Amino acid sequence: MGLAIVAAMEAPFTLALSWEDIHRDARALARRLAAKGRFTGIIAVARGGLVPAAILARELDIRLVDTVCIASYDDRCQGSVEVLKRLDGDGDGWLVVDDLVDSGATVAAVRAMLPHAHYATLYTKPAGHPLVDTFVDEVAQDVWIVFPWEG
Repeated sequence: MGLAIVAAMEAPFTLALSWEDIHRDARALARRLAAKGRFTGIIAVARGGLVPAAILARELDIRLVDTVCIASYDDRCQGSVEVLKRLDGDGDGWLVVDDLVDSGATVAAVRAMLPHAHYATLYTKPAGHPLVDTFVDEVAQDVWIVFPWEG
């Protein structure tokens, strides 16, 4: 049963993901991205996108990896988006990777910096879905996802 189905049945709730879930879904994302062609490199949205980006770099045989650093969450509350580290260029040929698109605020900030990049996430919520090019699964807006690296 996919995350979207579980989330729709039991929302609102917290969904704790395992390392196995992340590896499975990152590999699924890699298969979808491989069908789109070759990317110049990967840009991980730190911090949430670091683990998926590492898995995708291995799966897609991409050695050029960089980061943009964004702060927008404090505990479970999304605040204003603060760009801590930027990248130059327009993103043409690059793959931007994050763990989740929630409201879309982080994606919008990255897209403003890198408008021509391809944006991929493991998971998407309805509010952010239109801003993502490729993803693995969708969850209800009121589901809180806990990633294994978050404790």
